[in-house]
Amino acid sequence: MKNKIINTDNSKTTILIRLMVGTVFLSEGIQKFLFADKLGAGRFEKIGLPLPEFLGGFVGSFEIVCGILILIGLMTRLASVPLIIIMLVAMGTTKSEILADKGFWEMMHESRTDWAMLLGSIFLLIKGSGCWSVDKTFKKNEA
Repeated sequence: MKNKIINTDNSKTTILIRLMVGTVFLSEGIQKFLFADKLGAGRFEKIGLPLPEFLGGFVGSFEIVCGILILIGLMTRLASVPLIIIMLVAMGTTKSEILADKGFWEMMHESRTDWAMLLGSIFLLIKGSGCWSVDKTFKKNEA
């Protein structure tokens, strides 16, 4: 099981996706604590999610931890799973109303970052962390 989680290829360009996904999630997670009324619990309360105080810290913590893991390339496949779930919930709770009220193209415009983070996270789940990663270092040391 451990090998499936840390297994990766020698791709040198995967770091670009890791930098994009990891940086955005790390930043968003930190902001959920710094600006809780607007981006954390307050945002979750505004969109009608239950237990907004708990969810703000819970989601923010996952975004920070998983963002860091992806940035350093440690357990990238495992770290991408919660981020995929976060993005699916975010899109379902915030973009469905835009779709219903303003239409498809407005929803697509408003969800561009969501799509980038969702697809980037799916890419990392499939591909792994690439050449320049802690996972690759662990794999080399096992050989």
